[in-house]
Amino acid sequence: MVDDITIRRARADEAKALTQLALRAKASWGYDAAFMEACREELTLTPAKMAGWQVWVAEAGEAIAGMIALNLERGAEVEDFFVEPAFQGRGVGRALMATLQAAACDAGAASLEVDADPNAESIYAKLGFQTFARSPSGSIPGRWLPRMRMQL
Repeated sequence: MVDDITIRRARADEAKALTQLALRAKASWGYDAAFMEACREELTLTPAKMAGWQVWVAEAGEAIAGMIALNLERGAEVEDFFVEPAFQGRGVGRALMATLQAAACDAGAASLEVDADPNAESIYAKLGFQTFARSPSGSIPGRWLPRMRMQL
């Protein structure tokens, strides 16, 4: 476990650094360069996306250890949930998810949904999500993602 995690709202000027974090975290599943290039646009965090979502970062000391975003446009949707590979498995994701859950509850949401990377399906399940459907990937034609839901 990481002892000293601080969760704070992300700043728009961190969009590039958070995009790089997302790409490193996604690549940690072993995806090849062509797959990662196909995902680049979808994984790019922009100030406009950040303005439409609630985005948090986890800091461990001076390092950004992870990020998560809540999209309330159509219900409550988990967006861009990534943990820096060096911090994976150390409680950073759980701390980020707790922050997002509290915000979703404060917004009146009864549930959270996410299109999960297939490699992360078991992680979401450990956090309390259940798979209920499949959704098409926004980056890879013909690829289907687990659609998961958590009751709040």
